Amino acid sequence: MESSLIHQPIFSELWPNWLQEKQRFSWKKFLELKDPSPRDEAWRFAHLKNYSLAPFHLPDPCSDPSLITRRSVGLSSFAAKFIFANNHLIHSEKKGLPSEVLLMPLEQAAREYEKLVRPYFMKQEVRLGSRKFAALHHAQLRTGVFLYVPSGIRLEEPIELWHWAEGAHSAIFPHTLILCGEGSHASVIEHFFSADSEPHFSCALQQLVVGKQADLNYLALQQWNDQTTAFHLNTVEVSEKAASTTLQLNLGGAHLRTESDSRLVGREARSIMLSINPAHGTQEIDQRTFQDHVAPAAMSDLLYHNALSDQARTIFAGLIKVETEAHQTDAYQKVSNLMLSDEAEANSMPGLEILADEVRCTHGATSGELNKEELFYLLARGIPRQAAAQLIVRGFFQTVLDRVEEPLLREYAGKMLDERF
Repeated sequence: MESSLIHQPIFSELWPNWLQEKQRFSWKKFLELKDPSPRDEAWRFAHLKNYSLAPFHLPDPCSDPSLITRRSVGLSSFAAKFIFANNHLIHSEKKGLPSEVLLMPLEQAAREYEKLVRPYFMKQEVRLGSRKFAALHHAQLRTGVFLYVPSGIRLEEPIELWHWAEGAHSAIFPHTLILCGEGSHASVIEHFFSADSEPHFSCALQQLVVGKQADLNYLALQQWNDQTTAFHLNTVEVSEKAASTTLQLNLGGAHLRTESDSRLVGREARSIMLSINPAHGTQEIDQRTFQDHVAPAAMSDLLYHNALSDQARTIFAGLIKVETEAHQTDAYQKVSNLMLSDEAEANSMPGLEILADEVRCTHGATSGELNKEELFYLLARGIPRQAAAQLIVRGFFQTVLDRVEEPLLREYAGKMLDERF
């Protein structure tokens, strides 16, 4: 068992020198940056006591890799599967993945493909409040995934990634770097699971880079246990006439903070940002988003649906920014909260910053209860009240799922929601 996260890390010899230097810089930045404060706008409404790092440490390897591998059952068909547990790769398989596609542990890619990895690794600054936690992530990083889909390659089946945490107060740092070349197509599903009921900490970072006319579908599905604190920091860069669709499906965790930063840097780029959150118990789900329109004639569309029961809390703060040259921008942002309990709390703060002309931007947030007419209709047909409410909530989430174009990802997310209810 290794020491607390807040102590000097031991940098892995598996990393090349250039990356170890970045890790040393990140550790220095972690020590210099102040802890989040309730006075920080980026942490407004958050309960900061939930994000203490003191109890957590880097874990030992998992106790039974074969058991974790057997539990990692997701898609019925996939192009490749990588399984990580406690910051170690324990299983990998490839099924018909084209030889031109690079899929490997990040440390291997950093050594063997430096010219490909180095320009993108840690390229985009975390801008939505969690710079200190991102610096810790980089400093404590042990392994990760690198995927490069060359120009013109279209993957017919998704790639599946698994991350598991095991052991009391274990901390894991999943890192995923995906590069899609011009005209390529890929779909990726990333699972985040607890192997037991002990408290865990996860700080995951995904870097998605979508080249010209490329198409990337990405699903992050987390089912942490009810004692886990987790960060999911996601950055997306979308080039000319490219399309990115990201879906966050949050089915577990005690305290979850997601930050989704989408930069549309090419003309006619397209970014779809989706999230489904059935919050229950005393969960706190804190979501911060940024739709950054840099290039003209680009489109972004954000749709987040939250259903809150018990004493659950959700926080949403999202900004659409249209830069000075981003004329003819088309941007949407909508957050809907379905309140299933009088004790639940939903906080929504959508925003706009427009610095260009000829734009169309809309944003809004709504909160409401179950539709009484729909509920009466189901009750009148003999469906018990709880089952009727679940059917309405499931339909509420289906509106988001329908926006996912990749059939396998859409169907699997729907299956996981059905199991959740």
